[in-house]
Amino acid sequence: MDHTSHHTSHQAAPQDAHPDSHHTSHHTSHQTSHHDMGTNAMALSATLHCLTGCAIGEILGLMIGTALGLSNLATIAIAVGLAFLFGYALSTLPLLRAGLGVGAALTVVLAADTLSIATMELVDNLVMAAIPGAMDAGLVNPVFWLSMMLALTAAFFAAWPVNRYLLARGKGHALTHGYMDAEPVGARRFIPALTTSALVAAITAFMLGGLVVSIADELGASSTTGHALAPDHPAPETGTDTGTGSGQLALLRSS
Repeated sequence: MDHTSHHTSHQAAPQDAHPDSHHTSHHTSHQTSHHDMGTNAMALSATLHCLTGCAIGEILGLMIGTALGLSNLATIAIAVGLAFLFGYALSTLPLLRAGLGVGAALTVVLAADTLSIATMELVDNLVMAAIPGAMDAGLVNPVFWLSMMLALTAAFFAAWPVNRYLLARGKGHALTHGYMDAEPVGARRFIPALTTSALVAAITAFMLGGLVVSIADELGASSTTGHALAPDHPAPETGTDTGTGSGQLALLRSS
């Protein structure tokens, strides 16, 4: 009897342990999934910061290059430099808001964003160079804005995995994450907090606005050209001149 009881309890032990093991495995899987979602969200925010800065810098660089009549190479160099400048600036603002000094914030941002911005600029300029006429199109040409949208989209998908890779290893924007929960004090409260949704709205409005203006300018130019090429049809002579001619003819007949 004792032997049977002992044998039964011995068989039941592994069955009791199995639910605990399954629960632990499920909990670990849930934690991993939650961590991946957090990493993806951070990578999205980091990439959008870089993308917005790159878009502003490249548009401004093109404006400067066009105004000064510079070559494509010189214009690209200015645009890339400004893209890095604005990309760093947008990533520095949250750190300044959190209480860091300018020097400390720039040090963190240089380590966090350089690889991401470099990847984005490389892909963006390669796509722009590959599209016929994109580099020579002006700001009021729809070809430029459509090409820029395509190039920035490709740059986003190229930089996002780079940011995610760095974040998963505690690098990149992970270096700035520890400062994001700090409550701003004093004048730092007036530094804007750039959320992901705000960045998406800003870059979408920026690109669509440029496209709409360029299309409107294109339509206006076509309308003006059409009016300029339209032939002039002189109106037939009527009124006094016709009457005078008829009177002269009547005098000739009477004579």
